[in-house]
Amino acid sequence: MPDATDADLSRASDAAGLTVGEVSTRLGVTVRALHHWDEIGLARPSLRTAGGYRLYTTGDLERLQRIVVYRELGLGLDRTRAILDDSTTDVPGALRTQRSQIAERIDRLQQLSAGLDRMIDAHERGLLLTIEQQAAILGPQWNPDWPAQARQRYGDTKQWQQYAERSASRSPEEWQAIAEAVADLDRALAEAIDAGVTPGSPEADQLVERHREVFASYFPLTRQMQVCLGRMFESDPGYAAHYNAIHPGLATWFRQSIDANARTHNVNPDTASWQ
Repeated sequence: MPDATDADLSRASDAAGLTVGEVSTRLGVTVRALHHWDEIGLARPSLRTAGGYRLYTTGDLERLQRIVVYRELGLGLDRTRAILDDSTTDVPGALRTQRSQIAERIDRLQQLSAGLDRMIDAHERGLLLTIEQQAAILGPQWNPDWPAQARQRYGDTKQWQQYAERSASRSPEEWQAIAEAVADLDRALAEAIDAGVTPGSPEADQLVERHREVFASYFPLTRQMQVCLGRMFESDPGYAAHYNAIHPGLATWFRQSIDANARTHNVNPDTASWQ
C-alpha cells in the first residue's frame, strides 16, 4: 500500500505542485509507470512547468493513491479506470469480486507453501513416513536410520533429488504398493534360483528387467547403474545379507544375472559406471 500521509499530499496543493520524481518517491511507483498512466489518460498531472515538465496537485495525488491501491489489489488498469471514472460501476461489487480472487490466490499459495515444506522435508529426510508407518509398511527388518544414512552418502546426487521429489508427493498407500512390489520380486528371485534358472536365460533376463521397473519407483535406473547396484548387492555386507537371507547364494546369482543381461544390451559389466 502507498505510504503517503495527508501532510505529504497537502504539500502538493500550492501552485508549484510535485514533480514526477517526488511523486514516484512518495507513492512508491516508478517514474515509468507515472508516464504510462499519463499517456493512456489514467492519471494526468494537472500542471505543467514552462518547460513542459509534469507537476501533480493534491487532487492528482489522491487519484494516484487510489490507482496504486487498486493495482496492489490486482485490478487491471481498465478496471481501475472504470471504478474511478464510470459512475455506473458497482464499486463494492468489483472489490468483492477482487477479494474472492485474492482469497483463491491465497489458498493456492498456501497449498504451494505446504508442497514446498514437504519437498524440503523430503530432501532432508528422504522418506516422509513416521517410524510406525515405516515399520508397518516396510517390515520389521527395516531400519529407520537408513534414509538418513542414504542422504549422508548420496544427498548431493541427482538420484537423491529425484528420489526426494517423488517421495514428497507419495502417500503411505503408494509406499505400501511399492513395498509389495519389492517383496513380490524378492519371492520371484528366490523361486527362480530354486527352479535352477541360470543367469543369462530368458527367465533371468525377465527378472532383471522387472527389477529395473520396480526400482524406477525411486529414480530412473539405467543398465549401467543397475550393474553397479548388482556389484553392491554382492559385495556390501548389508545388501548381501538381505538377499542371501531370501535364498542362500542369491546375492551372487542376482549380480551374475544383471551382468549377463547387461551384455545382451551391449553394456560391459567390467567397465560399467554410475551413469
